[in-house]
Amino acid sequence: MTIKEVQDEIIRLKKENDICILAHSYQAREILEVADFTGDSYALSEMAAKAENSTMLMCGVRFMAETVKILSPQKKVILSNPVAACPMAEQMDVELITQMKEMYPDHVVVAYINTTAALKTVCDVCVTSSSAVKIVSRLDADNILFIPDCNLGDFVARQVPEKHIRLVQGGCPVHAAVTSRHVEQAKKLHPDAELLVHPECVPAVTSMADYVGSTSGIMNYAINSDKKEFIIGTENSIAEHLQYMCPDKKFYCLSKSLICENMKSTTLVDVLNCCKGIGGEEIVLDDDTISKARKCIDEMIRLGS
Repeated sequence: MTIKEVQDEIIRLKKENDICILAHSYQAREILEVADFTGDSYALSEMAAKAENSTMLMCGVRFMAETVKILSPQKKVILSNPVAACPMAEQMDVELITQMKEMYPDHVVVAYINTTAALKTVCDVCVTSSSAVKIVSRLDADNILFIPDCNLGDFVARQVPEKHIRLVQGGCPVHAAVTSRHVEQAKKLHPDAELLVHPECVPAVTSMADYVGSTSGIMNYAINSDKKEFIIGTENSIAEHLQYMCPDKKFYCLSKSLICENMKSTTLVDVLNCCKGIGGEEIVLDDDTISKARKCIDEMIRLGS
């Protein structure tokens, strides 16, 4: 089968089986083309909650599918590839954070949305990369324990200096591997390009950027900017997607190593098989986990609105 034939079959089957396909922006182009919704992890969960379909098919990683299930417990949620995990989301467990809460009882626990459902049950509020600064600034607390991404936490701390933010060593290994040397090399090759990076990058990199923001923020900035050249400091698929969206502009990858193997583990054929009822993994969470994890998400919605 050709890619087009596979895509046509997916589109036919998803309508036949009442499936809504959710695809994170880091997915391959051929997957985005058959998705009903594309975007950042939390945006996909919001879209899933509004969709009328009985089955949600997540083309992303496990914590994203769990978040969809938390917000839409009545729906069947399928992770398109069971091995698609997120190293950052699994770096910390409930036992560790419970111990830290005992060590710092006057701290509010702020969890990046890139955490497991289990970990969210012991956190006070969730944040996304785009809402973190706003939500932390609005918290009725001065002492914050920020998990798990210390780079995003450091970025927030610099934007909200009036808060005391305690960081825990953790983060995205893909973004954290980018160095200031990569920036220097990219700027030497493309001196007229603006540097747009994700706050999961180390402080030495974000401090050199023209814009720091979420995946959607980076894309929107590039699309709306009058500039014509950009160095993209997040997963390399974003530079590719932007090339299709803005053919009159030039996009360069900050580093060839900015590739998320977990995101790339999902293929178009995986999506096809899931639409056939083959493969994938249904996300099952007990009522207690859903209820407790939902509290920190609801608090994020309250403070972020």
